Amino acid sequence: MRKTKLINSEVSYTISKMGHTDSITIGDCGLPIPDGVNRIDLALKYGVPSFLETLDTILEELCVEEVIIAEEIVEKNTIIYDEILKRFENIKIIMVSHEEFKNMTKSSKAVVRTGECTPYANIILKSGVVF
Repeated sequence: MRKTKLINSEVSYTISKMGHTDSITIGDCGLPIPDGVNRIDLALKYGVPSFLETLDTILEELCVEEVIIAEEIVEKNTIIYDEILKRFENIKIIMVSHEEFKNMTKSSKAVVRTGECTPYANIILKSGVVF
């Protein structure tokens, strides 16, 4: 059995295949997932698993050099926005419109769907390098 917290085989496999600047999206339960993008559906019920729980687990495995979030989160979901800022103090954060964000998910290796049911609780993580 794995020693790290991440035991979901699909998420782990996706991360293991990622190279520099590849991206993975973590989304709330309402984020549309484009056709052709791998959907990893973790949602069990509203709120489970949460966005932050999922993000924290993925961050234990993935080296991140840049994140993308929707600018609407600043006013519509200050709690999640503040938590994102805490986790990425030294990482570049790019803010785009929610429409542009949804378009950008098309290039993600996968979209991880959580049970989060608060607005704009979505993030694109761009892979960095560990050396």
